[in-house]
Amino acid sequence: MTSDVMHSALKRSPGTSLHRQMFTVLRDQIVRGQYRAGAMIPKEEELCAMFGVSRITVRRALADLEAEGLVEKRQGKGTFVRLELPAMRPMATLGYLESLRQISDETQVEVLNFERLLAAGDIAQLLGIEEASPLLHVTRLRRKAAVPVMITETWVPEAYIGEINQSDLETEPLFELLMKRGIRFGRVAQEFTAIAASPAQARLLQVPPGQPLIGINRLIYDDQQHPVQYLVVVMSPERSRVLMDIAVGAMNTPATGSIVHDAAA
Repeated sequence: MTSDVMHSALKRSPGTSLHRQMFTVLRDQIVRGQYRAGAMIPKEEELCAMFGVSRITVRRALADLEAEGLVEKRQGKGTFVRLELPAMRPMATLGYLESLRQISDETQVEVLNFERLLAAGDIAQLLGIEEASPLLHVTRLRRKAAVPVMITETWVPEAYIGEINQSDLETEPLFELLMKRGIRFGRVAQEFTAIAASPAQARLLQVPPGQPLIGINRLIYDDQQHPVQYLVVVMSPERSRVLMDIAVGAMNTPATGSIVHDAAA
């Protein structure tokens, strides 16, 4: 069986190996059902032509698919999508705070940086505070089953944090500590983007420098519409996804998100 989708040659770029690019494309096609359970995927020479890569690259991509439990090789016949594929990846079912609790429960946190500093530039403007106002700045790394999955960087005005210290953040998530101080969250404004892994991010997430990453910028408000936290999240798209479930009543509100093009007119 061959796919009806045409492929153009993959391009070698800093941070993303050709075999991982190919792996990602084929994995998504299997997950979406373009290659159904039990179906044979194109032979190695066909894949070489489709993606414009060498046979070594094809074999490495197929080996990664096999390691993920998505395909199996049959001697003398080819490579087939497994009849029993891994469980479907979950869809969005949790609210914002519930999802934060789930992340906290399922991951282990390491506090990389804990400092008090003075607000400046965009951070002061986003949080609606005066320049040189005191802030808490925290950088954390979260791992799941010892695999690094997420870097978070947070800024919170000192007025909201009180006596919170580094040991508190090593045992309890920041949102829980803020709620204990009487803060009630009202809404979240967030921006999704793609960034290239800096050397520091690459080292922490164990990916090549320059690899594309998911970037999420969140401005979190309390129930009185005051910004209480600015949060930057960085993740690898090979390990993480962003799930959203939007109610019908919110379809014509900003809750659905909007696409903004920064290209000059």
